[in-house]
Amino acid sequence: MPSAPLPPRPLPPRSLVGMVHVGPLPSAPHYRGESVQSMVEQALAEARILRDAGFEALIVENMHDRPYVNGPHDPAVTSAMTRIVGEVVEEVGKQMVVGVQVLSRGELEALAIAHATGARFIRVENYVFAHVADEGLLQHASAGPLLRARRSIGAADGRSGIAVFADVQKKHASHAITGDLGLADLVHGAHFFSADGVIVTGMVTGQPADMSDVATARKHAHGMTVLVGSGVTPEQVKPLFEYADALIIGSWIKQGGVWDKPVDAERCKAMMKSR
Repeated sequence: MPSAPLPPRPLPPRSLVGMVHVGPLPSAPHYRGESVQSMVEQALAEARILRDAGFEALIVENMHDRPYVNGPHDPAVTSAMTRIVGEVVEEVGKQMVVGVQVLSRGELEALAIAHATGARFIRVENYVFAHVADEGLLQHASAGPLLRARRSIGAADGRSGIAVFADVQKKHASHAITGDLGLADLVHGAHFFSADGVIVTGMVTGQPADMSDVATARKHAHGMTVLVGSGVTPEQVKPLFEYADALIIGSWIKQGGVWDKPVDAERCKAMMKSR
Protein backbone atom coordinates (compact mmCIF):
# COMPACT_ATOMS: atom_id res chain seq x y z
CA MET A 1 0.00 0.00 0.00
CA PRO A 2 1.56 3.35 -1.02
CA SER A 3 2.29 5.85 1.73
CA ALA A 4 0.33 9.08 1.96
CA PRO A 5 1.92 11.97 0.04
CA LEU A 6 3.89 14.50 2.07
CA PRO A 7 3.08 18.22 1.90
CA PRO A 8 4.29 19.78 -1.35
CA ARG A 9 7.60 21.63 -1.11
CA PRO A 10 6.42 25.19 -0.53
CA LEU A 11 9.70 26.94 -1.32
CA PRO A 12 11.21 27.22 -4.79
CA PRO A 13 14.91 26.40 -5.11
CA ARG A 14 17.39 29.08 -3.91
CA SER A 15 14.75 31.00 -1.99
CA LEU A 16 15.42 34.07 0.10
CA VAL A 17 13.09 34.14 3.10
CA GLY A 18 12.67 37.43 4.96
CA MET A 19 11.64 37.80 8.59
CA VAL A 20 8.69 39.95 9.65
CA HIS A 21 8.99 40.39 13.42
CA VAL A 22 5.66 41.66 14.71
CA GLY A 23 5.71 44.07 17.64
CA PRO A 24 5.28 42.89 21.23
CA LEU A 25 1.86 41.28 21.40
CA PRO A 26 -0.77 41.77 24.12
CA SER A 27 0.32 40.07 27.36
CA ALA A 28 4.05 40.20 26.45
CA PRO A 29 6.37 42.02 28.91
CA HIS A 30 7.35 44.67 26.34
CA TYR A 31 3.82 45.23 25.02
CA ARG A 32 3.35 48.99 24.58
CA GLY A 33 -0.41 49.12 24.31
CA GLU A 34 -0.42 49.26 20.52
CA SER A 35 -3.54 48.14 18.73
CA VAL A 36 -3.43 44.92 16.78
CA GLN A 37 -4.40 46.99 13.74
CA SER A 38 -1.18 49.00 14.02
CA MET A 39 0.77 45.73 14.16
CA VAL A 40 -1.06 44.55 11.07
CA GLU A 41 -0.12 47.74 9.23
CA GLN A 42 3.56 47.42 10.18
CA ALA A 43 3.66 43.77 9.14
CA LEU A 44 2.00 44.59 5.81
CA ALA A 45 4.46 47.41 5.15
CA GLU A 46 7.42 45.08 5.73
CA ALA A 47 5.85 42.27 3.71
CA ARG A 48 5.42 44.63 0.76
CA ILE A 49 9.07 45.68 0.96
CA LEU A 50 10.18 42.05 0.86
CA ARG A 51 7.81 41.25 -2.00
CA ASP A 52 8.87 44.26 -4.05
CA ALA A 53 12.54 43.43 -3.53
CA GLY A 54 11.94 39.96 -4.96
CA PHE A 55 12.07 37.73 -1.87
CA GLU A 56 10.32 34.44 -2.51
CA ALA A 57 9.04 33.92 1.03
CA LEU A 58 8.70 35.39 4.50
CA ILE A 59 8.11 34.20 8.05
CA VAL A 60 5.89 36.09 10.49
CA GLU A 61 7.28 35.65 14.00
CA ASN A 62 6.62 37.08 17.48
CA MET A 63 10.30 37.54 18.38
CA HIS A 64 9.53 40.75 20.31
CA ASP A 65 7.61 38.73 22.91
CA ARG A 66 10.82 38.05 24.89
CA PRO A 67 11.46 36.75 27.46
CA TYR A 68 9.69 33.72 26.06
CA VAL A 69 7.50 31.17 27.75
CA ASN A 70 6.83 27.71 26.43
CA GLY A 71 3.42 26.88 25.02
CA PRO A 72 0.52 26.57 25.33
CA HIS A 73 0.33 30.31 24.75
CA ASP A 74 -2.00 33.07 25.83
CA PRO A 75 -5.05 33.19 23.51
CA ALA A 76 -4.27 36.89 22.96
CA VAL A 77 -1.04 35.86 21.23
CA THR A 78 -2.67 33.26 19.02
CA SER A 79 -5.58 35.49 18.04
CA ALA A 80 -3.35 38.49 17.25
CA MET A 81 -0.94 36.36 15.21
CA THR A 82 -3.84 34.81 13.32
CA ARG A 83 -5.13 38.21 12.29
CA ILE A 84 -1.67 39.51 11.34
CA VAL A 85 -0.70 36.42 9.34
CA GLY A 86 -4.08 36.35 7.65
CA GLU A 87 -3.68 39.94 6.47
CA VAL A 88 -0.14 39.24 5.25
CA VAL A 89 -1.28 36.17 3.29
CA GLU A 90 -4.11 38.18 1.76
CA GLU A 91 -1.68 40.95 0.74
CA VAL A 92 1.31 39.01 -0.61
CA GLY A 93 0.31 35.34 -0.60
CA LYS A 94 -0.09 35.16 -4.37
CA GLN A 95 3.48 36.34 -4.94
CA MET A 96 5.24 34.91 -1.86
CA VAL A 97 5.19 31.85 0.34
CA VAL A 98 4.22 32.79 3.90
CA GLY A 99 5.32 30.90 7.00
CA VAL A 100 4.70 31.23 10.75
CA GLN A 101 6.64 30.77 13.95
CA VAL A 102 5.30 31.26 17.48
CA LEU A 103 7.96 31.45 20.21
CA SER A 104 8.55 29.43 22.27
CA ARG A 105 7.28 25.90 21.68
CA GLY A 106 4.29 27.36 19.92
CA GLU A 107 4.27 24.81 17.11
CA LEU A 108 0.64 23.79 17.67
CA GLU A 109 -0.47 27.42 17.69
CA ALA A 110 1.60 28.08 14.55
CA LEU A 111 0.02 25.08 12.84
CA ALA A 112 -3.47 26.31 13.68
CA ILE A 113 -2.62 29.83 12.50
CA ALA A 114 -1.21 28.54 9.22
CA HIS A 115 -4.23 26.32 8.65
CA ALA A 116 -6.67 29.17 9.30
CA THR A 117 -4.85 31.73 7.16
CA GLY A 118 -3.42 29.80 4.22
CA ALA A 119 0.22 30.05 5.30
CA ARG A 120 2.31 27.26 3.78
CA PHE A 121 4.87 26.28 6.42
CA ILE A 122 5.84 26.60 10.07
CA ARG A 123 9.22 26.81 11.78
CA VAL A 124 9.51 24.48 14.76
CA GLU A 125 11.82 24.31 17.76
CA ASN A 126 12.56 21.10 19.63
CA TYR A 127 11.18 18.93 16.86
CA VAL A 128 13.46 16.05 17.82
CA PHE A 129 15.60 15.54 20.93
CA ALA A 130 15.79 17.82 23.98
CA HIS A 131 17.93 20.83 24.80
CA VAL A 132 18.27 23.66 27.32
CA ALA A 133 17.28 27.03 25.90
CA ASP A 134 17.38 30.46 27.51
CA GLU A 135 13.74 29.94 28.44
CA GLY A 136 14.59 26.68 30.24
CA LEU A 137 14.58 22.96 29.61
CA LEU A 138 12.77 21.88 26.46
CA GLN A 139 12.51 18.23 27.33
CA HIS A 140 9.81 16.92 24.99
CA ALA A 141 10.23 16.50 21.26
CA SER A 142 7.28 18.01 19.40
CA ALA A 143 7.31 15.80 16.29
CA GLY A 144 4.81 13.15 17.41
CA PRO A 145 2.02 15.41 18.70
CA LEU A 146 2.58 17.98 15.95
CA LEU A 147 2.32 15.62 13.00
CA ARG A 148 -0.73 13.96 14.52
CA ALA A 149 -2.33 17.39 14.88
CA ARG A 150 -1.42 18.20 11.29
CA ARG A 151 -3.02 14.97 10.10
CA SER A 152 -6.15 15.56 12.18
CA ILE A 153 -6.89 18.93 10.58
CA GLY A 154 -6.27 17.73 7.04
CA ALA A 155 -3.03 19.68 6.56
CA ALA A 156 -0.69 16.75 6.03
CA ASP A 157 -0.71 16.53 2.24
CA GLY A 158 -2.15 17.89 -0.97
CA ARG A 159 -2.80 21.54 -1.75
CA SER A 160 -3.67 22.29 1.88
CA GLY A 161 -0.44 20.75 3.16
CA ILE A 162 1.56 22.74 5.72
CA ALA A 163 5.28 21.95 5.71
CA VAL A 164 7.26 21.63 8.94
CA PHE A 165 10.79 23.05 8.98
CA ALA A 166 12.69 21.97 12.08
CA ASP A 167 15.66 23.64 13.75
CA VAL A 168 18.60 21.37 14.53
CA GLN A 169 21.03 22.50 17.24
CA LYS A 170 18.76 25.48 17.80
CA LYS A 171 20.39 28.84 18.51
CA HIS A 172 20.18 30.43 21.98
CA ALA A 173 20.53 26.99 23.55
CA SER A 174 22.90 24.49 25.10
CA HIS A 175 23.00 21.06 23.53
CA ALA A 176 25.02 19.26 26.17
CA ILE A 177 22.16 16.79 26.62
CA THR A 178 22.78 15.55 23.09
CA GLY A 179 26.53 16.10 23.24
CA ASP A 180 27.18 12.53 22.13
CA LEU A 181 25.33 13.17 18.88
CA GLY A 182 26.74 14.96 15.87
CA LEU A 183 24.79 17.23 13.55
CA ALA A 184 24.40 14.35 11.11
CA ASP A 185 22.64 12.35 13.85
CA LEU A 186 20.27 15.23 14.57
CA VAL A 187 19.45 15.68 10.90
CA HIS A 188 18.86 11.94 10.61
CA GLY A 189 16.50 12.13 13.59
CA ALA A 190 14.52 14.93 11.95
CA HIS A 191 14.28 12.92 8.73
CA PHE A 192 13.28 9.74 10.57
CA PHE A 193 10.52 11.72 12.29
CA SER A 194 9.26 13.05 8.93
CA ALA A 195 10.30 16.71 9.00
CA ASP A 196 9.94 18.44 5.65
CA GLY A 197 13.09 20.46 6.16
CA VAL A 198 15.87 21.26 8.63
CA ILE A 199 17.20 24.68 9.65
CA VAL A 200 20.89 25.21 10.46
CA THR A 201 21.90 28.27 12.50
CA GLY A 202 24.73 29.86 14.42
CA MET A 203 24.69 29.98 18.21
CA VAL A 204 22.73 33.25 18.51
CA THR A 205 20.64 35.60 16.39
CA GLY A 206 22.78 37.24 13.73
CA GLN A 207 25.66 34.75 14.04
CA PRO A 208 26.52 32.95 10.79
CA ALA A 209 26.02 29.22 10.48
CA ASP A 210 29.17 27.17 10.03
CA MET A 211 29.51 26.24 6.36
CA SER A 212 30.58 22.73 7.29
CA ASP A 213 27.35 22.32 9.27
CA VAL A 214 25.31 23.35 6.25
CA ALA A 215 27.25 20.88 4.10
CA THR A 216 26.64 18.13 6.66
CA ALA A 217 22.93 18.88 6.72
CA ARG A 218 22.82 18.68 2.92
CA LYS A 219 24.67 15.37 2.89
CA HIS A 220 22.28 13.75 5.36
CA ALA A 221 19.02 15.49 4.40
CA HIS A 222 17.65 12.56 2.34
CA GLY A 223 15.52 14.89 0.25
CA MET A 224 14.47 17.29 3.01
CA THR A 225 14.69 21.03 2.35
CA VAL A 226 17.85 22.52 3.91
CA LEU A 227 17.57 26.07 5.22
CA VAL A 228 20.07 28.39 6.87
CA GLY A 229 18.48 30.41 9.64
CA SER A 230 20.87 33.02 11.04
CA GLY A 231 23.62 35.46 10.19
CA VAL A 232 23.22 35.51 6.42
CA THR A 233 25.02 38.42 4.74
CA PRO A 234 25.22 39.25 1.02
CA GLU A 235 28.75 37.83 0.84
CA GLN A 236 27.52 34.46 2.08
CA VAL A 237 24.57 34.01 -0.25
CA LYS A 238 26.29 32.32 -3.17
CA PRO A 239 28.52 30.01 -1.06
CA LEU A 240 25.56 28.96 1.10
CA PHE A 241 23.47 28.14 -1.94
CA GLU A 242 26.04 25.47 -2.80
CA TYR A 243 24.39 23.42 -0.03
CA ALA A 244 21.20 25.15 1.10
CA ASP A 245 17.82 25.35 -0.63
CA ALA A 246 16.71 28.51 1.20
CA LEU A 247 18.20 31.26 3.36
CA ILE A 248 16.21 32.85 6.18
CA ILE A 249 17.32 36.46 6.66
CA GLY A 250 16.31 38.53 9.66
CA SER A 251 19.06 40.82 10.95
CA TRP A 252 20.93 42.00 7.85
CA ILE A 253 17.83 43.29 6.04
CA LYS A 254 16.78 45.45 8.99
CA GLN A 255 17.80 49.09 9.43
CA GLY A 256 21.46 49.12 10.45
CA GLY A 257 21.52 45.33 10.31
CA VAL A 258 19.85 45.13 13.75
CA TRP A 259 17.14 42.49 14.17
CA ASP A 260 14.70 44.62 16.20
CA LYS A 261 14.57 47.48 13.68
CA PRO A 262 12.13 47.74 10.74
CA VAL A 263 12.88 46.06 7.42
CA ASP A 264 15.02 48.30 5.19
CA ALA A 265 14.09 48.42 1.49
CA GLU A 266 17.58 49.26 0.24
CA ARG A 267 19.20 46.47 2.24
CA CYS A 268 16.61 44.02 0.87
CA LYS A 269 17.48 45.07 -2.67
CA ALA A 270 21.20 44.69 -1.93
CA MET A 271 20.59 41.21 -0.58
CA MET A 272 18.73 40.22 -3.74
CA LYS A 273 21.53 41.53 -5.96
CA SER A 274 24.02 39.30 -4.13
CA ARG A 275 22.32 36.22 -5.52
